Amino acid sequence: MNSFTNKAAIVLASALTLGASAVTSAGARWDMPTPYGDGTHQTQVARSFAEEINAKADGKLTVNIHSGGSLIKHPEIHRAVKTRQVPIGEVFIGRLGNLNPIYKLDNIPFLATDFDSAEKLYKASKPEIQKALAKENLMLLYTSPWPAQDLYTNKEVNSLSDLRGSKMRSYSPTTSRLADLMGTTPVNIPFSDVAQAFTTNAVDAMITSPSTGVNGQSWDYISHFTTVHAWIPKNMVFANKRVFDRLDKETQQVILTAAANAEKKGWEMGRKLAVEHTDALAKNGMKVVEPSKQLIGELEAIGATMIDEWEAEAGESGKAVLEAYQAL
Repeated sequence: MNSFTNKAAIVLASALTLGASAVTSAGARWDMPTPYGDGTHQTQVARSFAEEINAKADGKLTVNIHSGGSLIKHPEIHRAVKTRQVPIGEVFIGRLGNLNPIYKLDNIPFLATDFDSAEKLYKASKPEIQKALAKENLMLLYTSPWPAQDLYTNKEVNSLSDLRGSKMRSYSPTTSRLADLMGTTPVNIPFSDVAQAFTTNAVDAMITSPSTGVNGQSWDYISHFTTVHAWIPKNMVFANKRVFDRLDKETQQVILTAAANAEKKGWEMGRKLAVEHTDALAKNGMKVVEPSKQLIGELEAIGATMIDEWEAEAGESGKAVLEAYQAL
């Protein structure tokens, strides 16, 4: 190997050692992939998080948001942060349910159906979420909730018999299990393909937030919105711990402070949009209705089954989380 080739190899090795945190004379650059488009409040919260860091890090760190899966697609974001392809990322927590039961808890129906309860569940489960992330050398920065998950259909639904045999959109292991227990067929459809899935009859129903409906203009292809308020899921933003640890203490604190502010903003926006976006669906022509007692009773029974299943899977740590939640 000649001296030029040898020097090139050394330069390449050094660049790879830097991993996901690109460093220039102006400071480190963190590219942050997010799964949702710029119109969603989750991405707006992420941008405020990045803007605060960029303004207060004294040029030592710049965070760049890549929204809508433009840099890395949603299913790959977790792995990309774990392997330091990028230093930071955002995911829908329930998508990681096959990795650890604690992530499934975020999608269990009728466990925490309002924001006060959802905040208590987060407080009770946060230590286990942090522990699960730490096993992969990841660290939780903040969470941001969606409004409660409601039922979208193209007909009136008064009981589960009205849905039996239909195709239900799923987006996590837990929502697939829910679809099974509802007597429907789960079909894994990403948010970007929801409109096409309904118009081509690939799916007949879905349970998701009013915000998802507004962002996807669901009134163009769905007629009914039933406010079952099944659960309040969250997104989480997390970083690679090794990359984080390479930053100086002052920059680390800037990130942690920005994360705390983003979490506060995210929960405030979730509460606000739950009302505003439900109103927007009605104003755009969707029939917004409260669920019948029979439908709620049937769904709550499914929720109880799923809670029992989750506790059995999660073991003693799961039991401790539920007990902590019930004690709050």
